[in-house]
Amino acid sequence: MDHQLAASLWQQMWQGLRGNIAPQPLPTFVDTRTFPSAYAVSELAASSLGLATQAAANLITSSQPVEINVRLASRWFQHSFMPLNRPAPALWDPFAGDYASADGWIRLHTNAAHHRQAMESVLGRHPDRQALAQQVARWQTTELEQAIIAAGGCAAEMRSAEAWQQHPQGQAVNQEPLIAWQTTAPGPVPTWTLPTARPLLGIKVLDLTRIIAGPVATRFLASLGANVLRIDPPGWQEPTLDEEITCGKRRAVLDLNLQADRETFTQLLREADVLVQGYRADALEKRGFDAETRQQLAPGLVDVSLNAWGWQGPWRNRRGFDSLVQMGCGIAEQGMRSQHSNKPTPLPVQALDHATGYLMAAAVLEGLRQRKESGNGSQARLSLARTALMLQQHRYPEGSQQSGIHAEVSDNLAMFELTQWGLGVRLRSAAYLPGTALICATPGCLPGTHPASW
Repeated sequence: MDHQLAASLWQQMWQGLRGNIAPQPLPTFVDTRTFPSAYAVSELAASSLGLATQAAANLITSSQPVEINVRLASRWFQHSFMPLNRPAPALWDPFAGDYASADGWIRLHTNAAHHRQAMESVLGRHPDRQALAQQVARWQTTELEQAIIAAGGCAAEMRSAEAWQQHPQGQAVNQEPLIAWQTTAPGPVPTWTLPTARPLLGIKVLDLTRIIAGPVATRFLASLGANVLRIDPPGWQEPTLDEEITCGKRRAVLDLNLQADRETFTQLLREADVLVQGYRADALEKRGFDAETRQQLAPGLVDVSLNAWGWQGPWRNRRGFDSLVQMGCGIAEQGMRSQHSNKPTPLPVQALDHATGYLMAAAVLEGLRQRKESGNGSQARLSLARTALMLQQHRYPEGSQQSGIHAEVSDNLAMFELTQWGLGVRLRSAAYLPGTALICATPGCLPGTHPASW
């Protein structure tokens, strides 16, 4: 582990969370094995989890030291749930991935059915990846990226970091803080008990997130005892992540295009302490729930929002995922050069998602601390692209060696986790805060398992 890189990451994260207040000491890092990568991925994992854990300690005014197992934190960035006696679900659609174009590389993201259909509306339907690759090879990369985006799909051209810095969106992201804060009007005096064993017991978290980053944030909050209610749209399916990411949460279905469901959502929001949402920048506004309206409905609300490409610039409303941001901002191209490879080389894990998730959780906990101390509400905005920029500033020195991450039997919790799909085991927490159990009380579940009520 590179402690200098970890300390620098911690400094930047702390400044994003608390401004110019001097950062608290680094967590104690143990088992400091790391991912092999051009970038400090394991240091990012340990520091982001450490920040969320330190924010929990600050909320309950605990002076206990935070300890982070670096290897286990890295494993949580891979997956935390392992099915037993059955295969794990496939993480990627058969057509998702990187393809050589006529003048470069492009990544197609087709995990969602409607995103695959958008890709097929441009490139046609093909029996296998090889046939699709032949069609992609006929296109100029930028033209294909634009065509798929215009069709409502998801794609990203592989750009170098230098090209991204010249791109209007890259320039916009450079101007954004890691966490953009805004203080909002105060609400009623909270009655939270904040017990050390379950600090967020009774705190209501309304979860409007999907696909890794936001769900990582609310999973961490659930592990601290929060009452997390996740709202999915009708027909939403996320089979690759249901067991991994929804433990500790209740899941309901609402269609915010319907008046009756908007009224139900309004009532849920009025009673919420926290809203975590990952819609594109203007999506909730179009449904009548812009940031100002949310604060009027729930004075004192801790309101944390995420998007992929940043909150300013021409791509602020563009669909995006971790793998696409890695391609677009230069991470995959730098990995290719560092590994002397002939194809895009992304990070060993979807580190932008996971790290941003823990940063979001830290922002929620900091917002709750401010609410407790001043009564004010808060809004915080984060993006995958801004987290990527921070990571890109933390590369390993040329020639440095990383040990690699390996599983050990002692990594898992002693008890089995029984879900609707069968048995599995969960990693034990990589964070240690004395007196506080970081563990989800319930297994993952399907959308619509619970009613849309607190």
